Amino acid sequence: MQLLTSELLKRFAKVERQEKVHDPLVIAKFFNPAGAGTWYATEYDPETKEFFGYVSLIGDWNDEWGSFALAELENYRGKFGVGIERDLYFEEKRISEVELKAIRQ
Repeated sequence: MQLLTSELLKRFAKVERQEKVHDPLVIAKFFNPAGAGTWYATEYDPETKEFFGYVSLIGDWNDEWGSFALAELENYRGKFGVGIERDLYFEEKRISEVELKAIRQ
C-alpha cells in the first residue's frame, strides 16, 4: 500500500506547520492492522521524509506527540508479515475528534 500519495503531499504542503495550533488538523491516519499502533499525521516534511503527529501505541502511557519517519512506517513488518496501512476512509479531522486526550494545553 502506498502510504503517502501526491494528493496527501499537496495537502500537507497547504496546511503547513501546526505546532502552535491548540487543536491541529489530522491529515492522514496510519495503523497497524495486526497489532497495536495508530499514527495521526498533522505535518509532513518532504526534505526529511518525516511526519509529525500524535502516536498511540500500547496503553495511554505511550501516547505522545512526536516525529515518525515515512521509511519506518513503510519498512515495518509485524505479525504474519503485515505492514502499516493508511486508513483509506479517514477524513481530515481535528485531533480532538479522534483523540481527545491529545489536545495541546
